[in-house]
Amino acid sequence: MSDVVVVESPAKAKTIEKYLGRDFTVLASFGHVRDLEEKDGAVLPDQDFAMVWGKDGRGEAQVAKIATALKGAKRLFLATDPDREGEAISWHVKDMLGSRGALKGKDVRRITFNEITKRAVQYAVAHPRDLDVPLIDAYLARRALDYLVGYTLSPLLWRKLPGSRSAGRVQSVALRLVCEREAEIEAFKAREYWTLEAKFQTPAGAPFTARLTHLDGRKLEQFDLPDAASANRAKALAEAGTYAVASVEKKRTRRNPPPPFMTSTLQMEASRKLGMGAQQAMRTAQALYEAGHITYMRTDGVQMAREAMIAIRDHVKDAFGADYLPPAPREYQSKAKNAQEAHEAIRPTDVTRTPDAMGRELDGAQARLYDLIWKRAVASQMSSAELDQTAIDITNGDGKIRFRATGSVVAFDGFLKLYREDEDDRAADARAGLKPAEPSEDEDSRILPPMAERDPLKRGDIAASQHFTQPPPRYSEASLVKRLEELGIGRPSTYASILQRLQDLKYVTLEKRRFIAQDLGRMVTTFLVRYFEKYVDTGFTSQMEEKLDEISEGQADWRAVMRAFWTEFSAAVEATRDLKIRDVIDSLDEDLGPHIFPARGDGSDPRACPSCADGRLGLRLGRTGAFIGCSNYPECRFTRPFGVDSGEGEGQAPSEQALGTHPETGEAVTLKRGPYGFYIQLGEPGTDAKGKPTKPKRTSLPNGVAPDTVALEQALGLLSLPRIIGRDPETGEEITAGLGRFGPYVRCGSVFKSLDKDDDVLTVGMNRALALLADARARVRELGPHPKDKEPVVVRKGRFGPYAQHGKTVANLPRDVAMEEVDLDAAVALLAEKGKALKPRGPAGRKAPAAKAAPRKAAAKSAEPAARKAPVRKPAAKPAAKTAAAKPAARSKPAPRAGKTAR
Repeated sequence: MSDVVVVESPAKAKTIEKYLGRDFTVLASFGHVRDLEEKDGAVLPDQDFAMVWGKDGRGEAQVAKIATALKGAKRLFLATDPDREGEAISWHVKDMLGSRGALKGKDVRRITFNEITKRAVQYAVAHPRDLDVPLIDAYLARRALDYLVGYTLSPLLWRKLPGSRSAGRVQSVALRLVCEREAEIEAFKAREYWTLEAKFQTPAGAPFTARLTHLDGRKLEQFDLPDAASANRAKALAEAGTYAVASVEKKRTRRNPPPPFMTSTLQMEASRKLGMGAQQAMRTAQALYEAGHITYMRTDGVQMAREAMIAIRDHVKDAFGADYLPPAPREYQSKAKNAQEAHEAIRPTDVTRTPDAMGRELDGAQARLYDLIWKRAVASQMSSAELDQTAIDITNGDGKIRFRATGSVVAFDGFLKLYREDEDDRAADARAGLKPAEPSEDEDSRILPPMAERDPLKRGDIAASQHFTQPPPRYSEASLVKRLEELGIGRPSTYASILQRLQDLKYVTLEKRRFIAQDLGRMVTTFLVRYFEKYVDTGFTSQMEEKLDEISEGQADWRAVMRAFWTEFSAAVEATRDLKIRDVIDSLDEDLGPHIFPARGDGSDPRACPSCADGRLGLRLGRTGAFIGCSNYPECRFTRPFGVDSGEGEGQAPSEQALGTHPETGEAVTLKRGPYGFYIQLGEPGTDAKGKPTKPKRTSLPNGVAPDTVALEQALGLLSLPRIIGRDPETGEEITAGLGRFGPYVRCGSVFKSLDKDDDVLTVGMNRALALLADARARVRELGPHPKDKEPVVVRKGRFGPYAQHGKTVANLPRDVAMEEVDLDAAVALLAEKGKALKPRGPAGRKAPAAKAAPRKAAAKSAEPAARKAPVRKPAAKPAAKTAAAKPAARSKPAPRAGKTAR
């Protein structure tokens, strides 16, 4: 008789089952087993926020398996992830099992572990607890809050702002940040300024450079030399003097290591250092966690377990020496607003498993991310770096002109020996070649020659340099996550999905690692700011996060919080009921005017219609969205698309681009644009030995891959697909990843599963592949052979619900019957009663056009006259039928999926 343990993923289940042994059965829930129904009315404010949970075929199947495993068991351990979502999944599983009567006489306990190691898992089983009710209440409040905002604002947007898609509580605030930054950039006016830099030599002949800091006895501010004339005047004055060292200042500074990663900082550094998007970074970290290599990756805590700190300190001492070990362990506290610090920071579970040792065990993306996590965690317990900084002031004879030279030498590298953090987002972009770097001095590497006070210096050339102020940079994934974290908006587990959602909705695009607000996104933001300003305000959203934290700590009642929110929010929505689309478009035209109609260089009116004499251009709304139209419509029918760019602008690749040559065959590798999108080609068309034409190897560019970012290495990887990932541990069949007609996929035997948008077909690993294939297999149940012909009878999850199938005969299951509840006898009876043949695909499956019925009078006559007259006569009912069919009843737009509007 074994106890049952429920975890979230099948990969984790296999690892934990090995740690616990034969006395335990470990099953996976595959994440959430149910969610709110995907329709309006799943949260009922009038019934004190009661919730209607919808059925999910996969979730029902997994709960059925757990219920079966519980027969004869004494205990059920709910071991889902140690966060709010994990607590909620455990609650859902317990509630669904209870409704089935599967928990009678069972001891149900909750266990959590921050790392999947034998010690941590066995300790958790020995120290179980009850479900955390306040944490579950916080989940319910967040779910109800996000659902109500999404399902209330999104339909309102559809009615008042055609072409818009959806809104969300946190999603819309993040979009507002991106749009406001874009408006700042457009409004920015570059300002000119000049600097002077002189070359000097010491008495020993050592050269160095210094920058002008004082002129005419006054310290220069940034814009004191605003043009070439003032710069040349300053240069002439500086060239007239002789110079000597006025002062030499030296001091030693210490630079402390950064704390180990939490979720947000991991996403930031993975973006900066590895070029990983937030979704890819979290997916890769999930695989590392489930394999037991790192601790839980959704956390806002930066503290580490005592034993982990001791193990890392021992490793530092052995690997780097005692000089690199601080006197006492370093302990950190999170600076993030609303940080809960409920879990440890992200760290390796075993510090002795170095990146070099793990390189053979991990795939490319996992190896690179593990290397980053390992180095950051180890560096956090190393000694501070020490730098000797030097500042030298140089003056002319009367002291009215002064130059300054600065330099810095690393006296002791400390943690810098292992890890260096990218703190400056602009500097990181400059190193990546995304934009020119600002004129600056690299103080970490610049060494000044030895000098002393009053040393005479020989002056060389003086150069005047022109500069312009730069607009604030667009948000990258790293900087937007950092900003949301600073404002206390969202949670560690939500950042990746928020950024991806904004891209999926076409509200923003990610070009050269920067978010660019699209016109549709700016329209939605403008509408929400004008009519729902409070609910897209960063301060209000942050306060709601604080209230949710109070609920999770048992300090507030979640229904009371929801009642207070809904009273005000529903009143704000009601105030827009009578809002006319004309009023909306006028307000948008006013607010977006500077963006849509920027000022012209010749001073002419940017709104003047180019087609008629006195027309004025303005924003208009049609059924499919916004466009620019003339005020003289319908006399003047000039229109211009709004938010459509068909040219090859920034972020787009040309129609053909050479990437390099294949290292083995020497053939050219080319990126090309065809009628169906971009593709990669190896070689050129030719002929074989028999003179027959041959086609070069080609592969499509996967969705989500920007053409201008494709490099030779990635192109070669795509051309080499499909690639072998490994073998299924149960069946021994080969698992491969490749590109197919419908995009990237993984395959094992006859089972296929498409990859998600954030999966990389070139780096997807075994754990992720097994999870995807398990999901695909969960959609099919084999019931056994049919009693007549022994052909298999199966139950499948289809687009319109589960159905039974035998050969080419199918029958839909009744609505109240789940897949797992059907046995072979029931399926055979259902197929016999309601079975119908599958329609073949292609031309053979198309319905033949119905023959026109002959008029009734003609039918009474002979066949020959009927054949002559039938085409001439028109049945009276036919025009009426055609008219009715021409205008089908209008259907309302489907409500957005609850999960997608949640953020």
